[in-house]
Amino acid sequence: MWPRLRRLALPVGSLVLFLVLWQAVAATGTWSETLVPPPAKVWDAFVDVSTTHDGTRGYNGTTLIEHLGISLRRIALGAGLGIVAGVVFGLLMGTVGPLRALFEPWITFLRTLPPLAYFSLLIIWLGIDEEPKITLLAVAAFPPVAVSTTAAVAAVPRALVEAARALGASRWDVVKDVIVPSALPETFTGVRLAVGVAYSSLVAAELVNGLPGIGGMVKDAANYNNTPVVLVGIITIGVSGLLIDTLLLRLERAVMPWRGRD
Repeated sequence: MWPRLRRLALPVGSLVLFLVLWQAVAATGTWSETLVPPPAKVWDAFVDVSTTHDGTRGYNGTTLIEHLGISLRRIALGAGLGIVAGVVFGLLMGTVGPLRALFEPWITFLRTLPPLAYFSLLIIWLGIDEEPKITLLAVAAFPPVAVSTTAAVAAVPRALVEAARALGASRWDVVKDVIVPSALPETFTGVRLAVGVAYSSLVAAELVNGLPGIGGMVKDAANYNNTPVVLVGIITIGVSGLLIDTLLLRLERAVMPWRGRD
């Protein structure tokens, strides 16, 4: 019990210290409350956007949890498509040399592009509804998974592959029983990176017609210098991102219980 309490004390203590420093900076009056609102103002904004107050429901008629749920659905669809495509391409490029030489430069090119660089083009092609948002998140999530899976497949020991073939395994058996299990750890790392990239692209994806949506809420509040609501949105994105990453870690341990063990 005590080790758990000690592990919990560090993050809780750092959070308390951060809030104290935040309040101290806000109390000095060096910056206006528009720029640095005190924690109490942000808490009030959190309550306001989470409930119905003065006849207004949440922010722009939608509560915070509903904004978050809509954005999470977009991330699930977009990042999910990008992750599936990344795994498939990674397996193909890792096992077929010419395909890697053909596609890897393009994937690297795509990986270096910031989302805003091609979001306007997606709007021209797909309009301003859900399609460009989902596509942007899929394109952002695709490269990390493809690169990590390709590298993991290429790093599978040749001795294992040759041993499986010597025992009569077909090409599909080799992929299913040797290559995929060996590549899983790096692939999961790529999935976690892809979800993080998709989250970091969320506000960009919701720049246009993003309400309802947590990123759209942040962007709309910023247009009116509503810093407390902006901070509520940023904190919500960060906390939900931490929870999703924790769930992915638990899934990774469940799928690969041997990882990290001697």
